[in-house]
Amino acid sequence: MLKNIGCQVHPLFMDCKGTHLWRDGRLMWQLRQLYADIQPDLILHYTIKPVIYGSLAARSLGIPSLNTITGLGTAFLSNSWVQLLVKQLYRWALSASPVVVFQNPDDKDLFVRARLLRADQATLAPGSGIDVDRFSVQPLPDVSGQYPVFLLVGRMLRDKGVVEFVEAARQVRQLFPGARFALLGFLGVENVSAITQAQMDEWVSQGVVEYWGATSDVRPMVAKADCVVLPSYREGMPRTLLEASAMGRPLVATDVPGCREVVQEGVNGALCQAKDASSLAQAMLRIAQRNPAQRLALGLAARERVENLFAERYVINCYLKAISAMLK
Repeated sequence: MLKNIGCQVHPLFMDCKGTHLWRDGRLMWQLRQLYADIQPDLILHYTIKPVIYGSLAARSLGIPSLNTITGLGTAFLSNSWVQLLVKQLYRWALSASPVVVFQNPDDKDLFVRARLLRADQATLAPGSGIDVDRFSVQPLPDVSGQYPVFLLVGRMLRDKGVVEFVEAARQVRQLFPGARFALLGFLGVENVSAITQAQMDEWVSQGVVEYWGATSDVRPMVAKADCVVLPSYREGMPRTLLEASAMGRPLVATDVPGCREVVQEGVNGALCQAKDASSLAQAMLRIAQRNPAQRLALGLAARERVENLFAERYVINCYLKAISAMLK
């Protein structure tokens, strides 16, 4: 797909979720060789390993890099030696970056407080931006108000709150037996918190949830849902919630960094506590108990919020401003 729109693509090996220093060193060496061959004016890095090892490789060649922290990942969800190592690697990698882009203020403040970078290096962007024309408002499918469809979109990870979603589905169905609960996203992800195929098959066979597989275009699936749910433990700026908002869907999400920037309780959806299935069930019930007109009003408020704060034009302008300042 990238080649079809005119991009040059250079495959390389990356152990996405492992902590093997030899493999990470190999990644940094590959990036350095690639950067030396291409000789770019500026490099943009996204996600943890490209930010850390790409920045170190770029700095060794004197090439400026613009780094984006898209979220903190599993390493920041528990206190461990891995978190200490990751923080030190961030300090080394970001020390020479004139601009580091964050997608929510909580992550930005955490990095500054932990002295992983200076306050003057950090700037905010409203996520990765949503094409509000491509993601257009669609009518809600449950016109009766009795058969809402709740959809979780994301990689099938425990950190995304998939287990809590399944347990909450059991609870909500006691009051709304006609409600449906669906999961959409990749199984078999390289992550310590990944949901297995066997676990998913068990949930589906029990009739608790439906698994809709994975897709490169979520729009037809979101159109089948009355509410999009993301019970994640922490996010950067969740694109799934922004896309659902643009399509006029009410939202349910955890009251954690990233999610709380998108969802406003009672305005465009409902918030719940992280890692708490009962709290999630209560939030989903607050959506299910509304009539179709009220759900539509939540969805239209979600659409308005995306148009005003998270449209891609704002993100593009943020990056153009940063790039212009770096290349003066």
